[in-house]
Amino acid sequence: MRGTRILTEADRLMTVCNSCRYCEGLCAVFPAMEMRRAFSDGDLNYLANLCHACGACYTDCQFSPPHEFDVNVPKTLAVARADSYAAYAWPRAFSGLFARNGLAVSLIAAFSVAAFIVGFAAFLDHQVLFGIHTGPGAFYALMPHNALVVLFGVAFLYAILALGLSMRAFWRDIGEPVGQRSDAPSLWQATKDAGSLRYLDGGGVGCFNKDDQPTDRRKIFHHLTFYGFLLCFAATCIATLYHYLLAREAPYAWWDLPVVLGTLGGIGLMIGPIGLLVAKWQRDPVLTDVARTGMDAAFILMLLLTSATGLALLVLRDTAAMGPLLALHLGFVFALFITLPYGKFVHGLYRFVALLRYARERRMMGHV
Repeated sequence: MRGTRILTEADRLMTVCNSCRYCEGLCAVFPAMEMRRAFSDGDLNYLANLCHACGACYTDCQFSPPHEFDVNVPKTLAVARADSYAAYAWPRAFSGLFARNGLAVSLIAAFSVAAFIVGFAAFLDHQVLFGIHTGPGAFYALMPHNALVVLFGVAFLYAILALGLSMRAFWRDIGEPVGQRSDAPSLWQATKDAGSLRYLDGGGVGCFNKDDQPTDRRKIFHHLTFYGFLLCFAATCIATLYHYLLAREAPYAWWDLPVVLGTLGGIGLMIGPIGLLVAKWQRDPVLTDVARTGMDAAFILMLLLTSATGLALLVLRDTAAMGPLLALHLGFVFALFITLPYGKFVHGLYRFVALLRYARERRMMGHV
């Protein structure tokens, strides 16, 4: 008995595709499909998250609409993929957040935290908010470092816990026994495939758009967003080491490593998300899960706003605008943390797990 209507449709399409196998060279989905003769719900969620939504199989398929078989793998797997985010969410009571207006929730959370920080600063000293603060420890004029650590540390640890348990549930359901370790070669292969977005190329020609002209733009913008995020995370980690190991307080000089990495990452998180939003508008709606476009856009916009406020803070940190900008930036960072487990961010984690499963399957089958 199928869990949902979309998984029933995905089962039908995989059965048709398994009989044809014309698209087996396009990506990892079809070779993984060919290793099965029947598909459990876990199998279908695995294949859905293995799909990179390049659209090549729809263009190449002889059974795509208006054929009576009505084979539309990209859209069907996109819907199943979005459903899987909620299906494996922890705690399950929060799974409904995937179906709501993520942008509204994120903005409300961001402005609420910003307002709290502004109110906190005004309560202590109303002149602090618009004062000019420079030198080490200037950021903590608004709110003490330890208070910020508690506020953001709790949000970050909750996000890590929720994401970890969600990934565990997904890993278990797609067929891996709990506690089973993956071999190092499979882990390395999955890391390479994820880091290079190996399957986001339509079999080598690129992703398809409304004009049926494949391009590599989505791949480039995904890279800028992903590595921009990693650079910003690295900057935060190094700044933490500076503070606790070297007793050096933020803000740091322009040439210090946390600022250099954060600036490069912030630029990537400006160009990448803008490019992804444009690419999303240019995609053919027939390939996408139109009902969940808002969830995708919410996460991209939150990354963009977090980066924009961070770069503005870097430029204006020695002016009277520092206080309001810091409060706003921290608000967006906090909102990003608490919404990570219930937004489009999880697709990267589930896709990595699916790629790891695929690498293991290929090794078990004797493939290189």
